[in-house]
Amino acid sequence: MQYESPDTLEAAAKLLASATDARILAGGTDLLVQMRAEVLSPSLVIDIKKVTETRTIKEENGGFRIGAAVTGAELKEHPKLRSVWPGLVEAANLIGSTQVQGRCTMGGNLCNGSPAADSVPALIAAGAVATVVGPNGRRDIKVEDVMLAPRKLALTKGEIIASFFLPARGAHASDAYLRFIPRTEMDIAVVGCAVSLALDASGTCTAARMSLGAVAARPLLVADAAKALIGSKIDDAALTKLEAAARAACTPIDDKRGTKEFRIDVAGVLAKRTALIALERARKK
Repeated sequence: MQYESPDTLEAAAKLLASATDARILAGGTDLLVQMRAEVLSPSLVIDIKKVTETRTIKEENGGFRIGAAVTGAELKEHPKLRSVWPGLVEAANLIGSTQVQGRCTMGGNLCNGSPAADSVPALIAAGAVATVVGPNGRRDIKVEDVMLAPRKLALTKGEIIASFFLPARGAHASDAYLRFIPRTEMDIAVVGCAVSLALDASGTCTAARMSLGAVAARPLLVADAAKALIGSKIDDAALTKLEAAARAACTPIDDKRGTKEFRIDVAGVLAKRTALIALERARKK
């Protein structure tokens, strides 16, 4: 196996495009485990942690740009990001143990291609856009469009996610993420739910996005859930519509972690609970 640690994303993309079986190393919490288990045996591993662009958090156009190789622990240590996007930071810090959070990254969490990834619904609810670097230059892609199916991404050969852009937020806006797991910690989501919303001065919801994880072949942006909240005071009637929209969007599988019926029911419950947390946070802004 060959190991490379380039200084630029352009060099990393060139290496990735030239190899028949190469993998990107950001935090390594998925890749190295899969290599030890002999699920993957890449001929080339390309470490992108020397690329400054992938390792920084900066404010940009009123929002935030987060490098794809920034760790969950580093997200939590950024006070302004944690204040503006608490749900996103919480989601990233549900990945694995405290030790894992010192290494895991949102770029890796997305590119691992798991429908149950914790940070992905939070990124989708936030309206995050991924900047991708490849042999043909740079392009932006909405996070909800990156994952197509388990282990299948909408990235072409040689393309690498460089960063995520989170848009600017107005007053009275916040987000939240909740998941259901069989154990109390360090487990894979049976269902995950993220909600981001904004209120006007009267408390009426003016904008909303909701995403579900682990209930379909890829994380979902549930447009009908947002419609249930926008224009309402997020009262019982709106929350009832939200629950129904969440359940209707689910197309889960049966497995040892939960039945289809269970996942659909939990999705509705989590949608309501997550929306109420986001609402309470937005009211305090």
